[in-house]
Amino acid sequence: MTLATKKLSLTINDRVIDRIDVPYTMMMQDFLYEYLNLTGSRMGCGQGICNACTVIVEKDDGSLEEVQTCTIGAHWFEGKRVRTVEGHGSHDASGAITKLSPLQQAFIEHFSFQCGYCTPGFVTGATVFMDQLKRKPIARAELEQAIIDALDKHICRCTGYVRYHEAVRDLVLKTPGLLNG
Repeated sequence: MTLATKKLSLTINDRVIDRIDVPYTMMMQDFLYEYLNLTGSRMGCGQGICNACTVIVEKDDGSLEEVQTCTIGAHWFEGKRVRTVEGHGSHDASGAITKLSPLQQAFIEHFSFQCGYCTPGFVTGATVFMDQLKRKPIARAELEQAIIDALDKHICRCTGYVRYHEAVRDLVLKTPGLLNG
């Protein structure tokens, strides 16, 4: 028995994936693991609840959107620009990470993760949040609630929420242009 396939083209972490056969029913999480060996996004609940599986979709206007991969088929991503957790830092020509993103570095400096299973989702969610602040800065007084609103959909089974929030808050406060007033 063979699965029915369809051609899929998209860009992942600036790498063009052109017209490869992918089963119609394959979830994006499985596609990332089985076709591209991108295993950073985690399969947590498999129901779209914990958000450990999220990736970033870069929209045509340059804004970022957080999208789950455990419940959304790979073909939904046709023609889109996708960034997985592997695509956040800087890389050399061989693909080795040479520098973490400022957000990843802030998470390390704040000892934000314990087991680290949920970390890819938090990196993704916080990156989208920072992008939103660049486009529409908020008042300092609104920051704590805005971080809660942005990250509370991510589940950390080790309960490391406070340190994730502290890392994001400190990075926002250090980054010019994210707050007004």
